[in-house]
Amino acid sequence: MSLLRRTLYFLLLFCATSLIVLTLASLTYESSLWYFKVLDFPRLLVLLALLICLTIFIFWAHQRKRSSWLLLAGLLSATAIQAYFLYPYTPLGAESVTTAVDSPAEDASFSIMVANVFMHNREAKEFLKIAKDKNPTFLLVMEVDEWWMEQLSELDKVYPYRMEQPNDNTYGMALYSKVPLAGGEVQYLNEEGVPSFRTKATLANGSAFQLFTIHPVPPKPSEYPDNIDEEEVALMKAGRQIADSGSLPTLMAGDLNDVGWSYNSRRFEKLSGLRDLRCGRGLFNTFDAKSLLLRWPLDYIYVSPEFKVLEVERLDDFGSDHFPYYARLVLETKN
Repeated sequence: MSLLRRTLYFLLLFCATSLIVLTLASLTYESSLWYFKVLDFPRLLVLLALLICLTIFIFWAHQRKRSSWLLLAGLLSATAIQAYFLYPYTPLGAESVTTAVDSPAEDASFSIMVANVFMHNREAKEFLKIAKDKNPTFLLVMEVDEWWMEQLSELDKVYPYRMEQPNDNTYGMALYSKVPLAGGEVQYLNEEGVPSFRTKATLANGSAFQLFTIHPVPPKPSEYPDNIDEEEVALMKAGRQIADSGSLPTLMAGDLNDVGWSYNSRRFEKLSGLRDLRCGRGLFNTFDAKSLLLRWPLDYIYVSPEFKVLEVERLDDFGSDHFPYYARLVLETKN
């Protein structure tokens, strides 16, 4: 074997082994250590890298040594593990929230737009242009401080019902609604200064549902609030509240600072009974809008079985590190 070929072979061996180790480490579901939690995020990138290594290995590395067969088995196993997590979020997977078949009555349908504006972003005009173009029934805006609230004040004419809790710690939140909101409550589910909203919305046809909005802190070190090396509390509290809230249809939206296939997100689904709109439709990666490579879904809309999907869309960039996430839904209530 020439020196170049030997060097390339050992480079392939190193990359493949590293990817296999990272894949196995990502299976430490219940670990509260942040550097294990974040391994859930780049699963698509790791899967693509594994497929590249696997292709190169099959067509280039022809050694018949036992170590070669072990490496091949490891690559195949790691690829299967990553694909297992991502498969439900492809169009090949089953829709966890059914697509509406019939055109609904206008007063039974509504839309919601979820947007983390990035507190230090100053492209408010671009954001307002997108919001006005989509004209959602509900507009959830996160990372709003007093400056952002001032810029968003022109929305007051369009949205007569609002909940607002600006903060300068990147966890401010504002909810705008065209339909009545009742019993609005600002909650602090874990960290002081990190609000969540809970309210009841009533559509034009009289149908009502619970609306939860949430922005849990990230599982990594940050200059702002985080839950580094701690168990996820806020999302689990929200899940228990939803489970204990009775039979009223429920929608929860927000920037979860987590991916839908993570241990905590799947725990939340099981606990609350809500389902992710993305399943069976696509990843709709909303973060990081500033990177072409490092992207994954962080913004979510979860619903109970009474909701059907009309449309799901990732909207255009407006200067934030998040893309807006938009959905049109119909609430089908029993007569």
